[in-house]
Amino acid sequence: MNTKAVADHISGWLKNYAEISGAKGFVVGVSGGIDSAVTSSLCAKSGLPTLCLEMPIHQADSQLNRAAKHIAKLKTQHACVSSEWIELTDIFDSFVNALPEVTNKAKHDFSLVNTRARFRMSTLYYFAALKGYLVAGTGNKVEDFGVGFYTKYGDGGVDLSPIADLMKTEVYALGKELGVIEDIMVAPPTDGLWGDDRTDEDQIGATYPELEWAMEYHGDPEALEGRQKEVFEIYSDYNRRNKHKMVPIPVCEIPDELKS
Repeated sequence: MNTKAVADHISGWLKNYAEISGAKGFVVGVSGGIDSAVTSSLCAKSGLPTLCLEMPIHQADSQLNRAAKHIAKLKTQHACVSSEWIELTDIFDSFVNALPEVTNKAKHDFSLVNTRARFRMSTLYYFAALKGYLVAGTGNKVEDFGVGFYTKYGDGGVDLSPIADLMKTEVYALGKELGVIEDIMVAPPTDGLWGDDRTDEDQIGATYPELEWAMEYHGDPEALEGRQKEVFEIYSDYNRRNKHKMVPIPVCEIPDELKS
């Protein structure tokens, strides 16, 4: 992959899309991970105003430190970059305290995971409306179109997706081209939604290179064995269960004869 050409292409696409839509710039949620680092770097490279939001909710210090270091470096490289720190922990805790008591704590905790992402989405759109900006998505091709590893109406709620045609390994290559800080380049990918240090691999059961292989495998699944068989089954299960995120919302079409 010609990383410089790809970076130029995406940043040019971003600028052109914003100008056509009448938007003044971009707002990006920066988490301390590679996807948001590359996305915010590409938005900044467009030369248009780029607002980086940090929106912690019981976030690990390591993630916060990486995000802060990345934003600080972006500001030294691009005069168009600004940032805001929006502490959402108290809002999240207030929401949790307002919920009825439950007996199944495991299901309770699992039900709350995506709530964090949806609070952040609402915050991004507040600033987008305030400033006339577009919300730039941070999803890559594996997450958005392979395993559906994102939150519906959370980090999946965006105006445009600059890196959604790039595999995770390609995002890392682009990160190197763009000079993303080493702390982010070597950090294990994590969605940061659990309030602990579990990684994406811990949750999915496969690495991103393995998932990329499975996404591009078009042979006979019955011919696979060992780890390849295991990975393909993991990928297929996620793809099937999360298909509702990757297709248009179903619409019940009413026959003409019932409307007349």
